[in-house]
Amino acid sequence: MCARSIVSLYIKVCVKKGSKNGDAHIIHIKRTCTVVQIPQTFVRLGAKRLIYPIDVHKNMTKTDLISVLDMKDTMPELIDLAIKLKAERGKHGEPLKGKTLAMIFEKPSTRTRISFGVAISELGGNPMYIASSEMQLGRGETVEDTAKVLSRFVHGIMYRAYDYKITDELALHATIPVISGLDNLEHPCQALADMVTIKEKKGKLKGLKFVYLGDGNNVCNSLMYACAISGIDMVVACPAVRMPNAEIMLKASRIADKNGCSITANVEPAEACADADVLYTDTWISMGDTISQEEAFRIFKKYQVRSELLAVAKKDCIVMHCLPAHRGEEITAEVIDGPQSVVFDQAENRLHAQKAVLYKLLR
Repeated sequence: MCARSIVSLYIKVCVKKGSKNGDAHIIHIKRTCTVVQIPQTFVRLGAKRLIYPIDVHKNMTKTDLISVLDMKDTMPELIDLAIKLKAERGKHGEPLKGKTLAMIFEKPSTRTRISFGVAISELGGNPMYIASSEMQLGRGETVEDTAKVLSRFVHGIMYRAYDYKITDELALHATIPVISGLDNLEHPCQALADMVTIKEKKGKLKGLKFVYLGDGNNVCNSLMYACAISGIDMVVACPAVRMPNAEIMLKASRIADKNGCSITANVEPAEACADADVLYTDTWISMGDTISQEEAFRIFKKYQVRSELLAVAKKDCIVMHCLPAHRGEEITAEVIDGPQSVVFDQAENRLHAQKAVLYKLLR
């Protein structure tokens, strides 16, 4: 049985002994009672992320948001708060008056930069945009020293990084809340906004079927955690060579088991999309990805969100994309600009979800 014929994947992972970064390695994929050995290259691997709060913070009052797991116990509250703040926009006073958020960017940004800036401003606080290249951090100062200094100046840090290890180290040494604005392992604020959007549109989360199509990237990683926490059955429809982080998939599956839902994978998009409540995709080539456009088309072509896949989903299925979108690549113009698309409501909800996060962490 080849990887392409696998319908439902149950992935087990182990941590390779002696590995410097703790990369997760696939042991086997299981379908019913058949165990199949597959090459490691069939699954995208990634290093383990520290789970916060950790021991170094046990005597601190601050809370970070660098992984969706940091919202494991608070996600329902944050979702409801985001919806409330959206309804009360312009009427909720200035609960963060006098608070300053340092927004540090290694990567370019539209939605993250603007939504965080507007969010802290509308809550009465002050946004401070900083390009990492303009800091001493980009000229040899340690992350630890940067974290300690910023902790004396501002009330919170939002960091958009290429490497998740920088975000983790910043959170480890800062005495103020650190929020991930994206790194190469997760995008937790995007996942929170997505749950807000789904609840707005569907009136609930638990029991829905959510299908992610395309590249098993950082957004997919965070969505696996978010769906597992929220009781959503998630199907990851990715090529076997571009599956999401194996360790995150295993952790999300364990959370899902406890919450009465499932996280599964299916390399056949038409089967994956059957009776779906939500179809979701992201760009095929993320910032920093070395894959060529020609190779991306070859690998992902059949995972394009198009009318044929939408037709096998439920009639009231919604279509989501975290943007920026490339019409004609991961999604057709007909679908993203069609009546079942909620992508611009989804983009707007970044603002309200991040207001909820800032309100809870900085107040």
